[in-house]
Amino acid sequence: MPFAHPYAFDPSYGYSLEALLAVEPPVEPPDFGAFWRTRYARALAVEPNPRLRISSKTHPRFRIHNLEYDSTDGFPIRGWLLTPRVGSPRRGFVLGHGYGGLEAPPYDLPRDDGVYLVPCFRGLGRSQRPPISPDPNWHVLHDIDSRDNYILGGCVDDLWVGVSTLLLLFPELSGHVGYLGISFGGGIGAMAIASDARIARGHLNVPSFGHQSLRLALPSIGSAAAVQRFVGTQGRISETLAYFDAAVAARSIRQPMHVAAARFDPAVAPPGQFAVYNAIPGDKRLFVLEAGHFDYPGRARQTQDLLAQLWAFFAPL
Repeated sequence: MPFAHPYAFDPSYGYSLEALLAVEPPVEPPDFGAFWRTRYARALAVEPNPRLRISSKTHPRFRIHNLEYDSTDGFPIRGWLLTPRVGSPRRGFVLGHGYGGLEAPPYDLPRDDGVYLVPCFRGLGRSQRPPISPDPNWHVLHDIDSRDNYILGGCVDDLWVGVSTLLLLFPELSGHVGYLGISFGGGIGAMAIASDARIARGHLNVPSFGHQSLRLALPSIGSAAAVQRFVGTQGRISETLAYFDAAVAARSIRQPMHVAAARFDPAVAPPGQFAVYNAIPGDKRLFVLEAGHFDYPGRARQTQDLLAQLWAFFAPL
């Protein structure tokens, strides 16, 4: 820090660590809680009807299955289910991916004794379906003019129904479910965990969608920039985004949480990431990354240090 970079703006935005730790979430809309409680109840009523088949992918520590389940509005969600090759799973995890989607399940996982449900959120990766664009710059705008239909809400549904799917397949893991989400999946995870007590503890890595008003104001690349360009022509959009603010949702998280937040990030502005961490009221741990969405010399070392922390953090699960 600071890093040489090609951007026309400073991806640290001039914030010191002390200033980042002082960023507060925006004011909560009056019916924010009611909106999310209604969505959660609707998602819980869904029958996931999970379908599994052996994958052609192999891994020395995990058996890999192709997975499909039905989310809200009958949307088919596809992904993978990883189960340990040795012993019975002692804990379960749902994984949330970044906006690049997934071509294969990730294998840098904190616990070998866990079962991992890895969904591709609606419109992305294996869950692509017209008319939703798989391009993050367009996906993030899908139905953004409608609070009830905005694509981010559907993705939160997909996570909740993913938890239902995991517990349907492994009912003995009730009370032992964790969540790991990165970037897009980090922001979606904050919104989901706030309403879902079935998730016992969670990890959010460089979470997106924190402090939407700052996200709209700070220059960025990627999906944030796409929203900024669009909001400039559509005044009502900020009203929708107020209900999809990961930092506002994080105020309601009661589970133990681990957050990896970056001090330098051109795609997810650090003040938004830290707003999510700062808003969590209870048991929480912070891992400060030197950078996010950016390659830097210490990245491999920090990734290994983070995995070691997560191994310990999820041990009580």
